[in-house]
Amino acid sequence: MTRTATVKRQTKETDIEASITLEGSGTADISTGIPFFDHMLTLFTVHGFFDLTLKAKGDLDVDYHHTVEDVGLILGQVISSAIHNRKGICRYGEGSVPMDEAFSRVNVDMSNRPFLVYNIPQTIRSSGLFDAYLAKEFFRALSVQAGMNLHINALYGENEHHILESIFKALGRALRVACSIDEQIKGTLSSKGIL
Repeated sequence: MTRTATVKRQTKETDIEASITLEGSGTADISTGIPFFDHMLTLFTVHGFFDLTLKAKGDLDVDYHHTVEDVGLILGQVISSAIHNRKGICRYGEGSVPMDEAFSRVNVDMSNRPFLVYNIPQTIRSSGLFDAYLAKEFFRALSVQAGMNLHINALYGENEHHILESIFKALGRALRVACSIDEQIKGTLSSKGIL
């Protein structure tokens, strides 16, 4: 079974379209107008073994916020659409990734109960136009629209690029497991019978 979905969203601030195949090969075709963000989303795609096409045009002349947040909304929606009724999915996933001096652990629960926990080191030494606090807005939007309980713990690190890279890779790995189908699961993995 190959699970795919496409979602479009157009507002006065952004125009975004995303398509995902969950059982992919890690092929990324991403253009948001924010090169560093494209790099992070590509890492997420490659390490999650998804196929993701995402095109975004936003009011980057204002700042990056609207585009980054709305990409999170769209990515969450397209993932939720691809896993449909959540029957048979493993539901839980964990990814742990070192990146030079940085190390991050990401845990997800596709419970349809969105929540974000975001712990990053206070020792970040580098900064740029796309920073760890803007990334938090992306992760918040993603968790809400995907119906995901998302716990991000960057346990240590100094270089912001390395910290963010370890987070995005770990998220891809965690989602790959959580969204995968387990034939042993009949219906949904919940004592309530529904997610």
